[in-house]
Amino acid sequence: MTSARTPTEQEIYGRRGRPITDRDATEISRVEELAYELKVHDVMTADLKTARPDMPLSQVLEILRVNRISGVPVLQDDQLVGILSLEDIVRAMQKNELSAPVSQYMTRKLVTVSNYDSIIKALQAFTDSRLGRLIVVDENGGLAGMITKGDITHGILTALQRDYKEEELRRYRASHLFEDIISDRTTLVLRYQIKAHDFMRGGNASSNIKRALLRLGADPQIARRCGIAVYEAEMNLIIHTNNGGILKLEMEPHRITMSTTDDGPGIPDVAQVLQAGYSTASEQVREMGFGAGMGLINIKRCVDKMDIESTVGKGTKLTMRINVPFEKPSMHEDNKI
Repeated sequence: MTSARTPTEQEIYGRRGRPITDRDATEISRVEELAYELKVHDVMTADLKTARPDMPLSQVLEILRVNRISGVPVLQDDQLVGILSLEDIVRAMQKNELSAPVSQYMTRKLVTVSNYDSIIKALQAFTDSRLGRLIVVDENGGLAGMITKGDITHGILTALQRDYKEEELRRYRASHLFEDIISDRTTLVLRYQIKAHDFMRGGNASSNIKRALLRLGADPQIARRCGIAVYEAEMNLIIHTNNGGILKLEMEPHRITMSTTDDGPGIPDVAQVLQAGYSTASEQVREMGFGAGMGLINIKRCVDKMDIESTVGKGTKLTMRINVPFEKPSMHEDNKI
């Protein structure tokens, strides 16, 4: 008897409590990714003001006012014993009991999160408890910090800003990669080994190529055209070849050349496969949503030139070219990126 698999955080805390599906995965935003990637210790407040059980509430009220905070953990001999919030002090003020000790009004039943929990888990704890702040504990159960929803919002915004700056830096570095290279011909080559029938990784190479083109400063429309053409070519290697093949992109200032090569089975009639709707994909592949016979048609629509060379039993070479109008006078016209 096999033991049940431990569910992932995405499955536990996924959209509306259900597992993340493939369709959901295509809709997940960067904010949602950060909710799983960021840990509580990344966003929590670690430098805390604390209170003792025997302190008068009036003294804690002054701590809250001076530091502009709404709650403090309560420690006794460095052990966490409770939490006191501004709401607790308001209740005491209504009874004119600001001289009462903290222990009389503090909350002893604590809701805590671990400093290594993801913030999605902290958000779930906020939803379940309806509290405004949570105590953060370390692996030994000691006080590590405190977290509020505002801390989470600030942490996500900071991470998004950091992402943006890092992406801008990557794009700047990539777009200037060849500016100091002096040669008669400089070409950037991206090469990928594509495995036959590897549908799980289908589209990875084309996504990487599109991302690389954008970071190199390519026009977004040209990057999209390349992305579509390369995706269709990549899927052809996965669906129709015996052993997969090589996907290659060569980028130069005035053109982008993409190609695939494989060692079989080859195409008996090239003219026939260029007809819309014609496909040699198996029924199983069709049931997966592929093999509609439009791959080469889509490629032809996206590129300026397409050539197919194929020999039955030896393999196929597909070459695609997109012309790039270059308008960067600062670059040496003979240099090619």
